[in-house]
Amino acid sequence: MNLINEDEALIAAALNGSAYAWEKLVKRYEGKIYNQGLRLTGNPTDAMDLMQEVFLGVYRNLHRFRGDAKFSSWIFRIAHNKAVDLNRRKRLLSNQTHSLDQGETGGFEALPGAEKFEPEASLNKQQQNRRVLKMLGKIPLDQRLIVELKIFQSQTFEEIAGMQDISVNTVKTRFYAALKKLKVVSEETYVLP
Repeated sequence: MNLINEDEALIAAALNGSAYAWEKLVKRYEGKIYNQGLRLTGNPTDAMDLMQEVFLGVYRNLHRFRGDAKFSSWIFRIAHNKAVDLNRRKRLLSNQTHSLDQGETGGFEALPGAEKFEPEASLNKQQQNRRVLKMLGKIPLDQRLIVELKIFQSQTFEEIAGMQDISVNTVKTRFYAALKKLKVVSEETYVLP
């Protein structure tokens, strides 16, 4: 059984009251949603809050999932919308954008479903993840969302356009502009004194 068919079977069982099916759906996607939230917010606490909001929203609205798109696309769309809402609320509250230099940059060691690594490998991975978060934090949210969906969630440009209600050309423009900015940020980060 492929992932799409298995998701559909779990959804049907969850809608019929199966706690096991719901738990399996959550476990299948919680790490991916948390990672997406972490890359979009740059903060482990916000990523965890986002993940909880997403699954609460999915639980309340699972009966509305029509199957027109893949379940993964639907849940990532919900995560995208919640991340935009969270960013908007934070901006309104603080009247400034979140800076990764001021916020937390750790938390990768606590990812749901993360495997345990050897200490040195774990430290290297944490440092690499911090650099990625810092670089992503330097591009605008609309571009960061597209990078997240394209690179980390393997969505097509067409799927992203549908999720964001924008044209495919706009998605491509934002994606390549983001890559260009990330290249500049990366070069600035690794310039030797």
